[in-house]
Amino acid sequence: MSIRPSAYEFFAGGGLAGMGLSQGQSWGRGRTGIDTVFANDMDGMKAAAFRANHADTPFHHGDVWALNVGDLPGRPDLCWASSPCQDVSLAGARGGLEAGRSGAFWGFWRLMQGLQAENRAPSVIVLENVIGLLTSGQGRDFAAVCTAMTEAGYRVGALEMDAALWLPQSRPRLFVVAIKGEAPVTSTPAAPFHSPRLIAAYERLPQTVRQAWAWWSLPVPPHRNLDLDAVLEPDAEVNWLEDADSILALASPLHRARLDAAVASGQRRVGAAYRRVRTENGVKVQRLEIRFDGLAGCLRTPAGGSSRQYVVVCDQGQVRLRRLTGREAARLMGVSDDYQLPKSQSAALKLMGDAVAVPVVRALTEGLLAPALNNRRAAA
Repeated sequence: MSIRPSAYEFFAGGGLAGMGLSQGQSWGRGRTGIDTVFANDMDGMKAAAFRANHADTPFHHGDVWALNVGDLPGRPDLCWASSPCQDVSLAGARGGLEAGRSGAFWGFWRLMQGLQAENRAPSVIVLENVIGLLTSGQGRDFAAVCTAMTEAGYRVGALEMDAALWLPQSRPRLFVVAIKGEAPVTSTPAAPFHSPRLIAAYERLPQTVRQAWAWWSLPVPPHRNLDLDAVLEPDAEVNWLEDADSILALASPLHRARLDAAVASGQRRVGAAYRRVRTENGVKVQRLEIRFDGLAGCLRTPAGGSSRQYVVVCDQGQVRLRRLTGREAARLMGVSDDYQLPKSQSAALKLMGDAVAVPVVRALTEGLLAPALNNRRAAA
């Protein structure tokens, strides 16, 4: 009987990355995953959610900079870091890794160096962040992360994975994966996980990093068979906005045309919308942007610079508008309804908006992380 590999989950939030790791089904000869044996986060609400849903996992509530390597148990096979993204997000101020919150990565990396000094370094390290990491600091942030990993003896590569391949939510995220040993790799970049912007970022990396680079390979998932309407609460069980007309009036001509076409069809059409500030003719104006492609927009938090997402339902020539609920947001992240959310809607939305989609982590685990650990164990 094989012992399941172990992981530390840093900046764990509500533990969604660990859920994806544990659900992977490619370890050894069995259908098992990777167990989180230690987790941390400094946010009190997220800490409470983690403990409510993962009561058996040791959890440290506090800043990663306050952790010492002696606080970390055993020798992990994998370390996962979903470090704060606000300072490198396309929706934020783009302060880069030198700014306070994203600078937490270096607090995490300090611990990785400490583990290496004690011969306890993990075989695999994963950094999950927003796509903006590729260009923040004129590309210096991405180069710094990759350089640190290669200097520690890892082969490094990255994948851009959009949750829309698995879930009805447009949510592209960057996964920087560092591996010691063999793993599935292609010699050249390939869609859909190696985008033109990732390739451009690779070409800006120092030569020493490019020499240690790997274009990690993953199987392309089958066509997604779930759309936004499938994860929503029944119409009769939600609260519809009485001021819908004033909000819909914010739509630009293009988005208004989309809405009018959906209403005119007479059929049930479900869309998602955000209010955003756009510059038109040199003037900043608030606009409602609507999509009817079966996807929700990327879940965000108030700190990410966007308002709460709306659900737009057109049916029998009528249109109604409401706000997305926390439970619906959880479903859009691949979380089952038995997951305990915070009681506050805003807290639930923040928890999910800061998280990583479970099926994306599961696909990464099955296609790359577990096989890499399996190969390393077989070679030992």
